[in-house]
Amino acid sequence: MSRYTGPAYKRSRRVGISTLETGRELLKKPYVPGQHGRSRRRKLSNYGIQLTEKQKMRFTYGLGERQLQRVYVSASKMKGIHGENMFRILESRLDNIVFRMGMANTRSGARQLVNHGHVLVNGNKVDIPSYQVSPGDKISVKENSKTQKSIKEALDRVVKTVEYISFDKEKLEGSYVRYPERSELTADINESLIVEYYSR
Repeated sequence: MSRYTGPAYKRSRRVGISTLETGRELLKKPYVPGQHGRSRRRKLSNYGIQLTEKQKMRFTYGLGERQLQRVYVSASKMKGIHGENMFRILESRLDNIVFRMGMANTRSGARQLVNHGHVLVNGNKVDIPSYQVSPGDKISVKENSKTQKSIKEALDRVVKTVEYISFDKEKLEGSYVRYPERSELTADINESLIVEYYSR
């Protein structure tokens, strides 16, 4: 599977939101990338608007096309609103939980921590970033990984935390308390348009 390795800031500018959730990407250049970015005025069709919303979610959570499509299929089989179910699945990914705890500055950094085997779930090593964490699960850093410089630096930069995750910075362990409410997540993504995109 191909993976995007280009500038994250450019991708954020392309869809018009901060996909890193820092807000820094659009401070200096709040317009689309490219030579004519300042003057470009795009009038999107309904399909184009739906596509942009889908890309916002994909870029924010760092997924490939097929991965996001599988998330939609799983969400459509769950009870409740499909769009909110998609958010629930994405927020329950292990790499996202590690990011929300503040052990990495970005989701790609969190994905690398998981891939390299630094993270434990209920005391067992899990190196699959897409692993679905359930409310009540305990997430911690492996004992011999607690001196990781990148983790310490990331925790020093944490400015906000979320209520549905608890974390002890000293012990480097925490838990997924509950599923998030829709109001606690970004308002920049319209999930109903993503559902319309996939249900065409």
